[in-house]
Amino acid sequence: MKSAALLELEKRIGYSFAKPELLTQALTHSSHARQPSGAGGECSNERMEFLGDSILGFLVSEVLVGQFPAHSAGQLSKLKAHLVSAAHLDLAAREMQLGRYLLLGKGEEESGGRTKRTLRVDALESLVAALYWDGGVEAARDFIRRSILGKIDWEQIQTGDYKSELQEWLQARQASPPRYVVVQERGPEHSKVFTVQVCVGADRLAEAEGETKKAAQQAAARMALSKLREDPFGSENRETG
Repeated sequence: MKSAALLELEKRIGYSFAKPELLTQALTHSSHARQPSGAGGECSNERMEFLGDSILGFLVSEVLVGQFPAHSAGQLSKLKAHLVSAAHLDLAAREMQLGRYLLLGKGEEESGGRTKRTLRVDALESLVAALYWDGGVEAARDFIRRSILGKIDWEQIQTGDYKSELQEWLQARQASPPRYVVVQERGPEHSKVFTVQVCVGADRLAEAEGETKKAAQQAAARMALSKLREDPFGSENRETG
């Protein structure tokens, strides 16, 4: 019989497991499996994460080849690297609140394991493997298209997703996430120009214009990335006042 937690997670991901033990294993961190009450290390999600990573890469590649028939292999590889990156996968994991359902050992629980990006991403990749084992490739494909790629702006991503690059750069350095602030709108309604600032904490990193808010945000993120790579959070990159 499925627990209330498993039923709740199934509702979140839009899939009901015929073999709920696969879902349980996908959520089981090695620290929980090693406990005296656990059933042994073979019940952790480590091997599932290994398989899920490969399935995810294959199915994301499949989507990209269909989405961008004129792209070169190099262009597709760059897009794939972004879509299977820890930063992007963690957005999906947090969207479904996957951290709430992790099975952790006492020590990992006390050290804040539910808030660790690595554990959430590993569980998400394990979930892909569990779906594959339970419902075949179609179940995994449907989940990836809905829950991992469902909110992708394909028009924007093919021109360079600098906002995601900036977020990944900051997350890797445990910095605050970027904030985008529209500081000015000018021009007639049919031909507006937006000015956007990108900020991290109290620092204003860059300011840029665009014909849409998204375009201005992308331009500001690109400028911020360029500055940060030259002088990470140095005085030259901070516009205070």
